[in-house]
Amino acid sequence: MNAVEQRLSALGLHLPTVSAPAANYVPYTISSNIVFLSGTLPIVNGKPGFIGKLGENFTIEQGQETARCCVLNILGHLKNALGGDLDRVKRVVRLGVFVNATPDFTEHPKVANGASDLMVELFGDKGRHARFAVGVSGLPFGVAVEVDATFEI
Repeated sequence: MNAVEQRLSALGLHLPTVSAPAANYVPYTISSNIVFLSGTLPIVNGKPGFIGKLGENFTIEQGQETARCCVLNILGHLKNALGGDLDRVKRVVRLGVFVNATPDFTEHPKVANGASDLMVELFGDKGRHARFAVGVSGLPFGVAVEVDATFEI
């Protein structure tokens, strides 16, 4: 078990078995020493979870939990991309966080902290990253959060 998975285990978390993309794209691409992860949904037991909007159906804390779920799915794809060795990650470069929210919801960065905090918990200083967090009027399958990521290996 690599160091990242040991940290996951210590937090009581595990990587899910990831599913194939729902459309005409791949879950990741590698160019040189950069891995680009496609937008990843909060898939729970093979199905989209956390259906609804921030500001209507979910609290900020629930949004953070949703973002963490997205990160676990990202890491499942990343593990596949890296031949099972997450210790190959040199740095989390950037996260993009899309928050399905009501028009008056303005706490997108707080929701995104769920993803950012987990990356730092798992990767330490190399988990610190650039980020954007934006509100959107809808996401695939009606999920509350979608996250994409870029890693240096």
